[in-house]
Amino acid sequence: MINKIHELKKAKNAIIVAHNYQIPEVQDIADFVGDSLGLSKKAAETKAEIMVFCGVHFMAETASILCPEKKILLPDLDAGCSLAESININQLKEWKKKNPNAVVVSYVNTSAEIKAESDYCCTSSNALKIVESIDKNKEILFLPDMFLGAYVQKKANRKINIWPGECHVHAAMTYEEIKNLREEFPDSEVLIHPECACGSQAMYYSEKNKDKDIHFLSTEAMITKATSSANKNIIVATETGIIHKMKKLAPHKNFIPINKGATCKYMKMITVEKVLHALEKEAPEVRVPPEIAAKAKSAIHKMISIG
Repeated sequence: MINKIHELKKAKNAIIVAHNYQIPEVQDIADFVGDSLGLSKKAAETKAEIMVFCGVHFMAETASILCPEKKILLPDLDAGCSLAESININQLKEWKKKNPNAVVVSYVNTSAEIKAESDYCCTSSNALKIVESIDKNKEILFLPDMFLGAYVQKKANRKINIWPGECHVHAAMTYEEIKNLREEFPDSEVLIHPECACGSQAMYYSEKNKDKDIHFLSTEAMITKATSSANKNIIVATETGIIHKMKKLAPHKNFIPINKGATCKYMKMITVEKVLHALEKEAPEVRVPPEIAAKAKSAIHKMISIG
């Protein structure tokens, strides 16, 4: 199957990209593995005519918006996102109506329709930068992740209106799990995704105890930190798929998931078989309607330009 995939990629001028949470076998056949921002940039830069997007639906939509001339394939159309589904377009329009002068900042984990109604799009790696770039006199509506919103609000030291959405995987992570693991591995370093429910408590205790071994990072920044850290034991508070790439880059280290069951069922839906089928049939394709894509493109470009 892998040989056939390579043949088809070459024949069809195709590229395979995969998110850090994909299953190991899919990450291993990808030309590029990264976080949402990295994948968005790759979509904008690639000269390939076909992109097989191994991620979830909103990511393939973002690629389609950035590259309308390319064919974006999502090997399983059912690969959705619980966080993206926590707000719909009618709810956003109603929220905007109640706050007519507010600037809307939408996390990349949202549908193309939501992005089209937003002023800025952001990822966990640049959400703070984007909020800090907005005039302090402006009201901000931040959506849909309440834990990332709370993290940004505290770091930016400004009031933000936050939508009460959450990722079903990150919302289940607790500070108690981190505390227990640190007792077991006292010399460990802790990497926490800002979407995690454990974030507020972890931030409070790390500041109170001047603990410099707790870090809040995007998935790609987690990988960089994990590989450069002098610590052998790394506690990882995000979806477990990221540990595959960490182990490949730093096989001598001990990567400890906050919870071995912290897996996203949507991210695990894509398989090598489905990638092959997508390349053979050039389907299923994700294409965003031009009128929505045109409106969403401005918010996405701001996300990429701010970096």
